[in-house]
Amino acid sequence: MWARTYYRDTTGASLDAAFSLLGPDGRSVRSRCVAGAGDDPSLCETPRVRLKGEPVRCSAVAEFAAHAGGAEGARLLLRAGSNSPSGQNR
Repeated sequence: MWARTYYRDTTGASLDAAFSLLGPDGRSVRSRCVAGAGDDPSLCETPRVRLKGEPVRCSAVAEFAAHAGGAEGARLLLRAGSNSPSGQNR
């Protein structure tokens, strides 16, 4: 089980990205990335976790905020999450 988000940071400044993969049993895998400034596509992903048994439905949330050391503090700029209907997110 793992999740990945692709992004392009055209703000001109580095951003902080928090990425969470949430399982139905309350477990989660979290990752933090620094989204470097630039127009080139990049990605942030959670570590891979092995699960036993059948595939499970999970959801993912990615949040991008102004870099905490910047003049704007940690202002949230974007929050995106998966919201597939039941049975579609396997």
